[in-house]
Amino acid sequence: MNLHTLTIAQAQDLLAKKEISSVDLTRAFLDRIDKYDNTISAFITVDPGLALKQAEQADQMIAKGKSQAFTGIPVALKDVLCTKGVRTTCASKILEHFVPQYDATVVEKFKAQDAVLIGKANMDEFAMGSSTENSAFFVTRNPWDTDHVPGGSSGGSAAAVAARFCAGAVGTDTGGSIRQPASHCGVVGLKPTYGRVSRFGVVAYASSLDQVGPITRDVTDAAMMLNLMGGHDPKDSTSAPEQMPDFTKGIAMFKEKGLSGMTLGIPREFLNLKGIDPEVKTMFESARKTLEGLGVTIKEISLPHSNYAVAAYYIIAPCEASANLARFDGVRYGYRDMDSDDLIEMYKKTKSKGFGPEVQRRIIIGTYSLSSGYYDAYYGRASQVRALIMDDFKRAFDACDIILSPVAPTPAFKIGEKVEDPLTMYLSDIFTLSCNLAGIPGISVPAGISSTGLPMGLQMMSRHFDEMSLIRAGYGFEQAVNHIELPEF
Repeated sequence: MNLHTLTIAQAQDLLAKKEISSVDLTRAFLDRIDKYDNTISAFITVDPGLALKQAEQADQMIAKGKSQAFTGIPVALKDVLCTKGVRTTCASKILEHFVPQYDATVVEKFKAQDAVLIGKANMDEFAMGSSTENSAFFVTRNPWDTDHVPGGSSGGSAAAVAARFCAGAVGTDTGGSIRQPASHCGVVGLKPTYGRVSRFGVVAYASSLDQVGPITRDVTDAAMMLNLMGGHDPKDSTSAPEQMPDFTKGIAMFKEKGLSGMTLGIPREFLNLKGIDPEVKTMFESARKTLEGLGVTIKEISLPHSNYAVAAYYIIAPCEASANLARFDGVRYGYRDMDSDDLIEMYKKTKSKGFGPEVQRRIIIGTYSLSSGYYDAYYGRASQVRALIMDDFKRAFDACDIILSPVAPTPAFKIGEKVEDPLTMYLSDIFTLSCNLAGIPGISVPAGISSTGLPMGLQMMSRHFDEMSLIRAGYGFEQAVNHIELPEF
């Protein structure tokens, strides 16, 4: 049995039956990382000794009959979540040697169930990017074709799941950073409703947009991970005190009554956008027909302000980033330039050397937009547009249960293709940004393969705190299409 091919649900079943051990499962993933990650570069930090120690502890809990859902399951963490005693870099030189003294709430939840935290995954620096080319350390490559990007900013997490370096992974999504890399790597990525999952211990990029979510091989695993990760956290003031359902019931709902009675909306504005790859359009049309065959009603809807989403996002997010990243000043923690003659010079040199070009670009945009005389013209206006986008979604969900779109306008692009053109790079998130601005949940499900052999994903979005509908529809669609998964290597 090739243990690295097991999904979370399959591994959980075999561990419970004691047909496999967590040590053997973990070792299988570690062997695969050792063999192939020098090519893929999915991980910043892997500690085999620590992972195997956690696996041994998990096996002991299983032997005592005290196992839980994720006991013994190897999971990767995006390197933006604080891990006590294990360095957390945010893929930035300014935090290259930073070792937190506490765990993020999501990390605590995995540890409480004796999961195996197999490594910290690469990412765009401070989650700013769409390709993982902005990492200060190295570029992660797409396991489907190593000349192409895996997407971003959670590209390391998505590549690790696709390459079967772990059973599942945790990512963060500020403007599509779970869904877009999941689409490019042929895996499932779920961005929960804002406030569904605690952000405590997650190094902030844009606090009103960031959300933590799962990246998995299939929808079942995504539901299982969300069951663990979600829930109110008093340590996070933005955590919603909403009741947590069992999201695997969405799968049971599909098995019981399919998708009958569900109405899916397709925004006319998305269909008329320029720059969409013809193969993405073909994939989307095929997905629409597949869903119609499952009994859904599909209607055209309108999101009239969606064309302003990219512009609004790239004001709001940099503004919040400029405030959040002000703390990295070389005084309290992180990199500090030691060749400065005075405090101001130390600030300048620390940030100039510690932050990469994309992070500096967004800090400058944000600081300018918040400056005296420009606040109302930029941040104030962008916030008004955000409110209009939220209203658009509220009206749209009066007419449908789920909104459909592609995840990205093109399949994964080649490494280096857009790195010198940040505006073109920003447009790669055109379908995903609105979801974050509105705070609603969204999921990416593999939907097709391009003529060049690269995966493409279908995006589904639903009402606030209605991830259940996404699980139900996503699972149904997943079962209806030919299984899309990276061939064994």
